[in-house]
Amino acid sequence: MLQAINLTKIYGKYEALSQLNLSVDKGEIFCLLGQNGAGKTTTINLFLGLLEPTSGEALVNGVTVKSNDNKTTGMIAYIPEVVQLYGNLSGIENLNFFSRLAGFKYTNTELHHFLSKAGLQETAHLKKLSSYSKGMRQKVGIAIALSKNADYIFMDEPISGLDPKATLEFTEICKELSHEGKAIFMATHDIFNAVNVGTKIGIMKEGKLVHTSNTDTISATELQALYLKTI
Repeated sequence: MLQAINLTKIYGKYEALSQLNLSVDKGEIFCLLGQNGAGKTTTINLFLGLLEPTSGEALVNGVTVKSNDNKTTGMIAYIPEVVQLYGNLSGIENLNFFSRLAGFKYTNTELHHFLSKAGLQETAHLKKLSSYSKGMRQKVGIAIALSKNADYIFMDEPISGLDPKATLEFTEICKELSHEGKAIFMATHDIFNAVNVGTKIGIMKEGKLVHTSNTDTISATELQALYLKTI
């Protein structure tokens, strides 16, 4: 599982993250809500090993995450709000490049399979990324995560800027990955999508996790009221 134990990050006098405790099992989708600056991205960066905690631990399968340490990086994948890809390369060329960068070598058939599984229509596989919509680029990002064979996928505002159809497609892909046993940790502002896609929801305020609940015990309307009251 993913686990944070008293995870804390302080910059000078500013406490970006304070004594965070949470766990995410395989097959779960944990949606973390909060305003900008609440600590959502800091949490993700600590799990990715991009930041060193001031105190506490971030663990992946019981292994402590450390900066510049490859023990946990092979178990995780990351999809940012804006997937950084090469516009002059096609979808399949981007996937081939980034999967090789992670140490994997796949055949063209396997690369096409990853793209199709991520929901990208086959007619787009050979087109340049410069012609893709944001939703299509996100699907290439998912394909890259799949190619890493990662058990844990982190997402930072993945549906920001997506139209309703692309959001629905993205949600269905996340649910499918969850059914396959992947664990997803998603930072988001979208309350209604969090209830729709998540199995667990957390609300963060000023670096502290102030509420958690299972999505089968709270409606979107109830969560919205709680969120507005909390922030």
